[in-house]
Amino acid sequence: MDSADLYQVKQQFTLGAYQSVAEIKIPDVSSSDYNAFLLYKSRALIATGRAKEVDILIPQETGVLSLKAARSLAHYFLAAASGDEGETPLEELRDLCVEVEEDVPASERWSVRILAGTAFVQAGELEEALETLGVGTNSENLEAVALVVQIFLSISRADLAKKEHTRALKWAEDDLLLQSIEATLGLGTGADAYRDATAFYTEQLGNPSLASSHLLVSRGIARLLRGEINAARSDLEEVLGGQTGLEEALAANVVSSGLGITKKGETDELFSELSSKYPSNPLVNDLQEKSSLFDDLAKKFEAPSSIAIST
Repeated sequence: MDSADLYQVKQQFTLGAYQSVAEIKIPDVSSSDYNAFLLYKSRALIATGRAKEVDILIPQETGVLSLKAARSLAHYFLAAASGDEGETPLEELRDLCVEVEEDVPASERWSVRILAGTAFVQAGELEEALETLGVGTNSENLEAVALVVQIFLSISRADLAKKEHTRALKWAEDDLLLQSIEATLGLGTGADAYRDATAFYTEQLGNPSLASSHLLVSRGIARLLRGEINAARSDLEEVLGGQTGLEEALAANVVSSGLGITKKGETDELFSELSSKYPSNPLVNDLQEKSSLFDDLAKKFEAPSSIAIST
């Protein structure tokens, strides 16, 4: 059983409070929680764009496979940020996935697989990610299911995402991560008109120790999907007034601005800010691809010659 402190960190990480987890104090090396704290903090640092700090945090001589995987994941993100394909850290993660198939605890095996799967998703290797995360097997790890559900939703396969969730219900305990998966499915499928997802995020925001900008943005998106534009903008602007979660909040705010009543040119200004600060954001990439496609098609279009109308 996890200690009270580790349980709290795990809950925070599950709900996306990465900034808080990135600042946790690591217990003494003699503590039974030492490696787990180190792993959660490393993952939170990567999630908040501070991957470079992971090299300092994780001892170079560590023999813990999950910590090695966290370091390789950090190296991948650093490589990707510099324009490199990051093949070396990806190969390290593949090797670690093979290594954990030997006699290691299941928790360690899944930690490595989840970290590797995260890297494979970022590299666009979705099939490899799904295989690594145990899709199509009888594996039982809820965090892996959470990542698989997100992958399937990202490629518009809500049917497969629901299938993974249904399978997990047969063995998973009703804990916070399972509820989070169900909220994610609700956002991705529109189930119950987004009511359950909105209620889940509102409930978690009521706990100050777990509240985060990620939760606030998630509720803002749920409200946006429900057509509650003003309430959604209130959530998003609260995040934008802080220091964390700015990218996802700004992207959602671009959408809310386009749907609501705003000043002339405000939506364009917000999108310009998003594209300049976060050029790799999915919304930016999607709009640029569609704009390029439109331009290509426009070049092929020939306006019909004018027809003289005789009187």
